[in-house]
Amino acid sequence: MRVIKYSFWMFLAALTALWLVAEPRAFVPDSFFAFRSVMVQYSGILAIGCMSLTMMLALRPRWPEPWFGGLDKMYRLHKWLGIGALVIAVLHWLWAVGPKWAVSFGVLERPTRGPRPPAASQVEQTFANLRQSAEQIGEWAFYAAVLLIFIALIQRIPYRFFYQTHKLLAVAYLVLVFHSVVLIKFTYWSSPIGIITGVLMAGGVWAAVILLLGRVGIHRRVAGRIASLDYYPGVRVLEAEIDVPSGWPGHQPGQFAFATSDASEGAHPYTIASAWNATNHRINFIVKELGDHTRRLKDKLSVGQEISIEGPYGCFTFDDDRQHQIWIGAGIGITPFIARMKYLAELRKNAGEHSLLRIDLFHPTADYDEIAERKLRADAEAAGVRLHFLVDARDGRLNGERIRAEIPDWQEASIWFCGPVRFGDALRRDFSQKQFPVHERFHQELFEMR
Repeated sequence: MRVIKYSFWMFLAALTALWLVAEPRAFVPDSFFAFRSVMVQYSGILAIGCMSLTMMLALRPRWPEPWFGGLDKMYRLHKWLGIGALVIAVLHWLWAVGPKWAVSFGVLERPTRGPRPPAASQVEQTFANLRQSAEQIGEWAFYAAVLLIFIALIQRIPYRFFYQTHKLLAVAYLVLVFHSVVLIKFTYWSSPIGIITGVLMAGGVWAAVILLLGRVGIHRRVAGRIASLDYYPGVRVLEAEIDVPSGWPGHQPGQFAFATSDASEGAHPYTIASAWNATNHRINFIVKELGDHTRRLKDKLSVGQEISIEGPYGCFTFDDDRQHQIWIGAGIGITPFIARMKYLAELRKNAGEHSLLRIDLFHPTADYDEIAERKLRADAEAAGVRLHFLVDARDGRLNGERIRAEIPDWQEASIWFCGPVRFGDALRRDFSQKQFPVHERFHQELFEMR
């Protein structure tokens, strides 16, 4: 989380610093309207910068994953940048229209404007001629972007509607790029802030076109076919085994992929619940009924159905230097741990020896299914993992104190958590208060892509 926070604020700070190079007297203006002019420029630079980086992160680039700690963390930054762009764009709009309202109400006096200085080039003159059009369509694009971002942030809106409307943000962004190019102060373009803003917008335009063409992750997609389906009614979970005959590069336990079974729904992320075996070319997904889409899957999917798989993504891969790991898979968050146990079981089977790594797996769940429990216990036994299976109604809720009571040497272990974000945050705070080095040894999957 620290990397996300630092990246967000450092990005805004860097744009601010570059802007101040171009406007060294920004905060010593001659009048209110002169200050309003520079604030319109400043807020516009920050807003289009945030939107541009948001668009580029929407392409799911893999190269920044090690830096951010996985695509799940990058999507959190994507969300923060979107919210930041929304807030700054509203401030930009208020700086643009607020003084006009104040003049119309008699609160401020309209300044006397002299003739504009002549354009120094044909390009500047062209921008000046387009100014009114850029202001008008930019305002309507702003209204559209605000509405679409609000839709994206409201979790209760069905994913299908979110997916279909969220793509329209790319259209609104392209209009706002035109608005920005024309209305950014012309002298900025020969300064560092103009160059960086231009680069950001060029990257954002490229990303917007890729998004509108539906080609996100196109080179990481493979065709698959559903080989088997098993439904566990007690826990409302569907397990799907997908045959991927060619093209899949393999994955590490704990990684996830995007699966598309319905083009109108788009790609949904699911943690891979199986270790990769190059001899059978199959991937397992375990999906819990948590929303409108996942509730319909057991009725919509069928054996033999074609499905598109994109990935793998993520850095929740259990890599550290600890000899003892504490795993916490809450609810459907058990999925990456199942994949890792299958991987460890295969190692034990092939190597014929037990690993020196000690693992305690806590699986708290509100739902219960006897068959699902039996399979989980078998996986744990085969992998040499000590399983703590806790049903909330029977065993009570899991907390940091209970984990520490079960694991006397918890200070020497690393903790790997996947499950509800609030539960993970609460455990992180609890262990931090006990002087556990959470920044180095508390690994949390932020599996919220919206």
